[in-house]
Amino acid sequence: MPTALCSWSMANDRQTAIAEFKRIIVIIAVIAVLMVIGALTYLYVYSTLDTNTVVATTLGVFFATLLGCGLFAAAFFSEKSGHDQSVNDASKSERDRR
Repeated sequence: MPTALCSWSMANDRQTAIAEFKRIIVIIAVIAVLMVIGALTYLYVYSTLDTNTVVATTLGVFFATLLGCGLFAAAFFSEKSGHDQSVNDASKSERDRR
């Protein structure tokens, strides 16, 4: 019976982690859009804006922000969903066999 409770708890933790991860990804996308707006505003004030500059800045800032923040979000998701614990348990049992 305790095994069933443990697996239910892990499934519930995973569902909670997935919901939180989706919420964080939406927040990261909004932040990335705001970063692009800020970068384009800065360039508009201090430089000239042409089509190439706008496209390069938009793509560069947006995807750099998504990549950096997304990797951190994935690391937090991995820890909260229990993936890290299962890897830690597997490597511990491997060390114990030696």
